[in-house]
Amino acid sequence: MVYNSNSPKETENIAKAFSKELKAGDVVCLNGDLGTGKTAFVQGLVKALGYAEPISSPTFTIVNCYEGAKLPIYHFDVYRIEDPDEMYEIGYEEYVYGDGISLIEWSEKIKDILPPDRYEITIEKDLLKHEDYRKISIERI
Repeated sequence: MVYNSNSPKETENIAKAFSKELKAGDVVCLNGDLGTGKTAFVQGLVKALGYAEPISSPTFTIVNCYEGAKLPIYHFDVYRIEDPDEMYEIGYEEYVYGDGISLIEWSEKIKDILPPDRYEITIEKDLLKHEDYRKISIERI
């Protein structure tokens, strides 16, 4: 599916609608350049899944865990990962193959260790349309 968003709020709403597809054990990979709205998408998704507290990207901690939602949510930001093997040091398999939903920003950096069954979301800017325009592609792999 391909969606067009004209604002961060629309991006969050697309994520909220997508959240209805998710179940325990799902992995959602988010890719796109810096500033395309990956974190805005995650914020809408996490809120729709029942987590009420504010969230931020775990750029320096690599993973944030959100309890108190319908399911545990594991939010990864692997931008700073140099080698996919570093993921095993933080318990990657326990999260990704656990009973929660894993959201992985910059997942292309760890593509060799991603589960074969996952969602791939790509968010792209098009400044020719306008500054806040985003094309959001969601694919089940």
